[in-house]
Order: sequence, then C-alpha cells, then structure tokens
Amino acid sequence: MTKTVVGFSKLTKEEKIKWLAKTYLSDNKTAAATIKKYWNDDDELQQLHDEFIENTISNFYLPYAIAPNFIINKKPYTIPMAIEESSVVAASSLTAKFWSGRGGFKTEVISTIKTGQVHFMFEGDFDQLQDYFNSIKPALFESTELITKNMRKRGGGILEIELKNKTDKLKDYYQLHVSFETKDSMGANFINSCLEAIAKTFRKEKIDIVMSILSNYIPECLVRAEVSCKIDELGDDAETFAKKFYQAAQIAEVEKYRAVTHNKGIMNGIDAVVIATGNDFRAVGAGAHAYAAKDGQYRSLSHCSIDDGIFKFWIEIPLALGTVGGLTKLHPLAKLSLEILQKPTAKELMQIVATAGLAQNFAALKALTTTGIQHGHMKMHLQNMLNQLGATQAEKIELINYFDDKQVSFSMASEALEKLRVTKQLE
Repeated sequence: MTKTVVGFSKLTKEEKIKWLAKTYLSDNKTAAATIKKYWNDDDELQQLHDEFIENTISNFYLPYAIAPNFIINKKPYTIPMAIEESSVVAASSLTAKFWSGRGGFKTEVISTIKTGQVHFMFEGDFDQLQDYFNSIKPALFESTELITKNMRKRGGGILEIELKNKTDKLKDYYQLHVSFETKDSMGANFINSCLEAIAKTFRKEKIDIVMSILSNYIPECLVRAEVSCKIDELGDDAETFAKKFYQAAQIAEVEKYRAVTHNKGIMNGIDAVVIATGNDFRAVGAGAHAYAAKDGQYRSLSHCSIDDGIFKFWIEIPLALGTVGGLTKLHPLAKLSLEILQKPTAKELMQIVATAGLAQNFAALKALTTTGIQHGHMKMHLQNMLNQLGATQAEKIELINYFDDKQVSFSMASEALEKLRVTKQLE
C-alpha cells in the first residue's frame, strides 16, 4: 500500500483523520476517537486553533499551571507556566517563596538590540563594494520607511546597517548586518520584511543575494536576574550549603557535559513561561545555548559568587520576547497569561522570564547538593507512574502516603500497587 497522498491539505479535517487512521493506525476507530477527544467543544475556539498551523487534526495539550510568591524588583508576581515535566512548577514556587523573605529577585534589562543579515556573494574588489555601500546606504533606510513607520512611532526601527567582510570565513562572502529595536514586539516578521526590502534595493551586478533573514543569536538583547543574601540567611548548615552550591556552579562553568544539563534546567523555567505567553521557545532556546558558547566553550548561563559573607546567584541571558503580535494576542491562554503577569512590556517580560529560569536553576542546584535530584523529582513523578499503572483515586492516595518517606521507582510503585490490591481483596 502506498502511503503517499495527493492534495492532503485540501481534505477536510475529518478526511485527514480518516486517511491517517486507515493508512497508519491499526485500530482505526479508537485512534480517530482519541484524536477527536482533544477537540474543543467551542467550535469558534477550535477553528482559531486549527488556523494557527497547517493540516491540523487536533490539539496537543500541555498542563497550564501557576507559580506564586515571586517578588521581582519588590513587585509581587504569580507566573504562569506551560510544561509537561514533573517538579518544575513546584520547584519554582518553593524557590520563589524561599527568596521572597530574602529580598526577592533583582532584575534589569541590559540591552534590547536584535539583528538580521542580508547574506550575499561578491567576486569584485572590496573597496568598490565599500564605495557602493556608502553611496546607497541612505536609500537602504528609505526602502524600509513604509514598513518601519509604525515601529518608529513607538520608538523602534532600524538602528544601523553595516557592511561586513566575511571572506576570511568563506570565499566571496559578505553581509549587510542590520540592528533593530522592536519595542514590545518580538519582531521576527518586521525584521525579515525590512531585510528583504533592503536586499531588493541593494541588488546590483556582481552582487549575488543569497538570503535575507533575522538571527536568533541576540547577544545584545540581554537581561540579568539575581538573588543575594548573607550566607547565614540561607538556612540550616548554611556555610556547607553555600560552599557546595558554589562548587556545583563552578563545575557547570568548566565542564560542558554538566553545563548542558545545567542549562537545560534553566530552560525548564524559561520555556514554560515563554510557551504560556505565546512566545517562540525554540528561538529563545537557540539564542540562549549559542550565548552559552560565545567564548568558544559551552558554559553555564548562571553564575555564583561568595564574597565577604554574601552569597550571590545570577543569570545573564539573551531573550527576544514580545507582548504584542503573534500568538500573544491570538491564543486565549497567552492573553490570559499576560494579564496574570499584569500586562508587562517586553522588557518586563524579559525580566520575569529570566527570573523563572534562575529560580528553576537554584532549585535544581539546591536539590543536587543536598537531598539529591531524584528525592523530590521521583515523588512528583509518582503520580504519573500510578496513572500509567491504572491506579484508582483511592489507591493513589494510599500509595502517595506510603511513599512519603521512601525511595520510589516504577518497579517499586508497581509492586506496592499489586500488594495493596491483594490486601484489599483479602479484607
């Protein structure tokens, strides 16, 4: 049987599901029912979701949660998070509560410049290219005036256009490097539209335009978040805790195997808020990891210091976020998330998101250097195990209480459930 289909995009949603079930899924009726189970009963809302992307057949849900008790620059926040991983929300909430009594999180936006390039090849003399660029540069700005009109009214727009010689990296390769300020918009479509207009104006004989595209590497769109307190305010056995925490942070600075997992933990907190607010978590992740390797070695995105009895933990990370445009205004839960966050500007959202990443990272390092990461994580994961094992609500309550002071694994949970059922049968 051939699995190639012609005109798939023109099929109705029902027809797409029928073809998929018949071609790939052994239990056609059950598969189709599962797909339809996740449709929204509100037809208007479902159509909105259907139109976000192409060939939609259903919705794929993520849990939507909130983490309360954050104090950021002396202002209280409850942070919405959309994520499937156990313990992330609980850990963030505990960290928020821990630091709320120690001055909270202090944040600042360092810069908000975003970039894009017009990539092109040129085989001629560089001096002639430079002269041409200098002569046409005013026209390059003029070519985008209609596109940038509204952005300029809000204080944004194109900041600079530079000619860069990249022939030391690739034969005949040059670029127009363009910097932007996009205010409360993430700005991807705006930047790409500007770049394409610039490229069209820049075209000339011997200049071969390859592509025009924004960059998700944004080392000049930076935000910082930090926490600090006296060591003796860190709780029980504070000196030992601070020392081990600092050592763990240092290991992530020098050991890339650890740094990758360390930064993944940071992105647990960041991505959850980015998704909840309708922003692009893939762009954020790509930019963050590139920044972690900016000096040629992949390193931790967060840092720790202990000086004169003061413990300090902070992060500097590039974040391109928006609070207008895209899904931020289309997705009902994204709009709700921004309302929960008190309708932040893009700069304020950068600070909130960086705080969520730092909070999650603090929780992970605290667990790793004290009880161990599995102690809390597997307890949170127990609920998922019991669901997978088909435990009833009453059985879940008994087993969660049973494992309260015990190690837990899937096999242990399975064995305990079996024993519980046998015991109940004998009663």
